[in-house]
Amino acid sequence: MPFLDHLEELRWRILWSFLSVGVGTVVGFLIVQYLGVMELLLRPIRPFLNGTELLYFSPATPFFFVLKLSLIIGLIFAFPIVVYQIWVFLSPALKPNEKKIIIPSLYFGLLLFAAGVALAYFAVLPLALRFLMGFQQEFLEAAIEAGMYLGFVVRLLLAFGIVFELPVVVMILSAMGLITPQFLKEKRRHSIVAVTILASMLTPGDIASTFMMIVPMVVLYEVSIVLSRLIHRRKEQEEESLKPSTDPPSGVVETG
Repeated sequence: MPFLDHLEELRWRILWSFLSVGVGTVVGFLIVQYLGVMELLLRPIRPFLNGTELLYFSPATPFFFVLKLSLIIGLIFAFPIVVYQIWVFLSPALKPNEKKIIIPSLYFGLLLFAAGVALAYFAVLPLALRFLMGFQQEFLEAAIEAGMYLGFVVRLLLAFGIVFELPVVVMILSAMGLITPQFLKEKRRHSIVAVTILASMLTPGDIASTFMMIVPMVVLYEVSIVLSRLIHRRKEQEEESLKPSTDPPSGVVETG
């Protein structure tokens, strides 16, 4: 395909992606308004509010937060369509064995993202709130601002969902031949240090929630090594099967 045709196709893929995000945001706005998403996000903080509600200090705060939350939901809904558009644009340049690995890894990534968000919501968030709000209770009274709290919750949920995508990234890079199992094993110690630093930055700061991110990430890193080994073993088997055979055809008698 000529270069200008590539640009034209890329332009249409980008337009379809933006359109899907826009439609997803509208759907997200309806979900936020009518399906109780706000109550779901407020449920972990309810035990600490003593029967009161969250505060806000600007008339625009509720609207803009609903808009931001709708955009996040829209991005999640549009993600499969955006990935499909990227896939259609890039797939002609991929080998058949790479396609066989990348497509299942994308579905696997959705499950991992949901698992990360679930872990953050049901385990990490309540633990972090209990820790952070357990200081100086006899001297301080909580006045929690809605935008800051909800932003804190959304960042935590997205952080766990994104870091759980590590095996998918490794699978894709392994399929494309950019990393090897040996490389991952050699960098294991460096990865643990990097995981610890990343978890310290993404979690609220208490040791428990940081530890609850470090442990799954280390486990996922080990799983990534196993997946990378399986992918490389499969690629080697396919390459061996494609090599021309050096044995003489059946029925041919060698003469010396």
